[in-house]
Order: sequence, then C-alpha cells, then structure tokens
Amino acid sequence: MAKWFNAGLIIATVAFASCSEAQHETSATMGTTKKDWGEVDGKQVYLYTLTNKAGDVVTISNYGGTITSWISPDKNGNKSSIIIGFDSLSTYRQNPPYFGALVGRYGNRIGKAQFTLNGTTYKLAANNGPNSLHGGIKGFDKVVWDATVPDSTQPSITLKYLSKDGEEGYPGNLDVTVVYTLSDDDGLKIEYTATTDKATPVNLTNHSYFNLTGSVKNKILDHYLQIDADRYTPVDPTLIPTGELKAVKGTPFDFTTAKKIGQDFSAVPGGYDHNFVLNRKDSSLQKVATLSDSVSGRTLEVYTTEPGLQFYTGNFLDGKFTNHDGNPLLVNTALCMETQHFPDSPNKPDFPSTILEPGQTYHSITEYKLSVK
Repeated sequence: MAKWFNAGLIIATVAFASCSEAQHETSATMGTTKKDWGEVDGKQVYLYTLTNKAGDVVTISNYGGTITSWISPDKNGNKSSIIIGFDSLSTYRQNPPYFGALVGRYGNRIGKAQFTLNGTTYKLAANNGPNSLHGGIKGFDKVVWDATVPDSTQPSITLKYLSKDGEEGYPGNLDVTVVYTLSDDDGLKIEYTATTDKATPVNLTNHSYFNLTGSVKNKILDHYLQIDADRYTPVDPTLIPTGELKAVKGTPFDFTTAKKIGQDFSAVPGGYDHNFVLNRKDSSLQKVATLSDSVSGRTLEVYTTEPGLQFYTGNFLDGKFTNHDGNPLLVNTALCMETQHFPDSPNKPDFPSTILEPGQTYHSITEYKLSVK
C-alpha cells in the first residue's frame, strides 16, 4: 500500500545464491535459526529462518519485523518465494515501500497528518502529501526490534518494541509484541499485542507484497481474488476515506465472488488502493479473502480478526528495486492484502475506533494460509 532472538541449535539453511527464476534451495529440518545480517542504530540485526515439517521456509528480520521471503513449491514442485523481498539489509535501508515490514504505530493514512484526542491535537509527520502514512518518517518498519526464539525446534519468533511517548508525534509509551509462527499446514500467523500508558491510536499490520507465481516477470492482474466485503471506503484524491461506506455491488470493487484482478482494473483510476469493509458480526478469527493463481497452482487464504482489508495492486512500483530473482519490481507485479482498521479512523468517529486506552490490551491476529493444487 504505497498510499491505508536468540538463536536455536537446529540447522536449517536457505541458499539464496541461485536466484534466477526465483529458485531457492531449502532444508527440511524443522525449527528456527538465525544469522548475523548487519547493524542499524548500533543494534545487531539478524535474519531468522523458520522451517516447518513440509520444508517451507519463511525468513524474517528483526529490522522492521520484515518478512523477506516465503519459499514454497508450486504445482510442479519448483520452489520460489511468494513474497517480494531482498537478500541484503542494505537494500531495505534504501527505504523501499514497506516490503514485508511491520507497520505502525498507525498503518495506512491519517488525514492532514493530525488528530485530536481528549482535547489535544497531535501533529504527525506529513510523509505522504498532506497526510501521515504508516507511522511517519521512522515508523515500526525502520526500527530494530528485540527478538527471541521461545523454542528453536519450532518455527516461531517473538518481536518486541517500545515506542516511546512522543515518538513520531504519538502520545503514550506503547509496548508492542508481535509473534510470527509458521504452521505445518503452511499457515503464517501474525499475532499482535500492545499496551499503553496514555490513550493513543494503534493500527498494526504487515505490509507484505505477494506474487503467487513466484516471479515478478508475471503481473498480478491474472490472479483471482475474492474478498468477503459488501462495502468499501471511497477516498478523496489524496487517498483519505471520505467517510462513506459504499456498496461494492455494481462497481469495480465487487470481489464478493472470485474474479481476475484485471477484469475491472481499467475502471479504477490509478489501480486498487482501497480499504474493504469486511463482513463480520464479531472480532473472531475468520477467513476474509482468497487469492489464487493458475500458473503456480497456489492459493493464499487470509484470516483475520480485523474489520478492514487494504487491497493494493502495486501501483507505485517503478522498477527502482529488484526482487530476489533479479527482476525489476514494476507496476502491478505484486499486491498487498493488509488487514487493518480503517484509514483515518482517528478523524472519523463513525469508523471502528483505533484508540487504545491505559489498562486495555490491543490484540489482533492475522494468518495467511498457503496451499497448492
């Protein structure tokens, strides 16, 4: 949405040397390992490798909590990463558009880079036109998280970060914990928890870009997508929601049944970069979207406790960066499905609240489940 550990003893390796056509060799040894990956702000950065029983591999850095790859076989047994990413920390330091990163303190946009809470107006960095995007100049995607591996025989890591009162203009000391877990049935679960000592907006998400074909030579417009949402939030020219919850029926935003992303694409100026109002009666974990690709045979299901899903079609990718496989990341070569509360909620009292109060606990779960036919 360019727009709303300590290590274990199990040996599991990921060889990135053979990157042509996004081919990666993986070990089938289950567990979590880490390797040195550099240093940022005087803190050590690591790359963690999570491997499940099936031999699927997810790599995650404690820099920005960034998922750098998710390597799995396609229907022909060829292994490639379904997530866009890079092999070096230095590339992530060049400020790419949030590839794979944890986003906060507020994911998506806050209009006019300000909000008023309990009578006080808080000014934020206007880093996206007149608006504030993804937590500001130095959001959660650009900090080094404290990382631990609870059990090196299991593919899971725990990340912690203390966002101090006043950081990027937000009130309150926000204590954040994010747990990544790769299940044996190829589900990548992300569990977020946070507490604060002062009322503050919180909207955490992960900003992974997906291309299920495993190669960005293929655009994502031929992927099929279904989103369980009867409404979406229209936006103004700066991509801030107008406040309306508009029915998708009869519009290019109708993904209530699966259709090719490219089917109505030309009718959406600039491409999709919109929040969908998910159909739900409560905050339980439920399936909200399904993405599929016939080239690879892969299907990715999205489960979440969140009320919204930002669907973004990589409209601002311009070839500045290259993927693992050495191919340029061009417009519409990857997409995002960011589970979230709605953009600009602190300024939209009719939207679900994003305000976390002292004594409350923010808790959110999202899981991406991968399968191959």
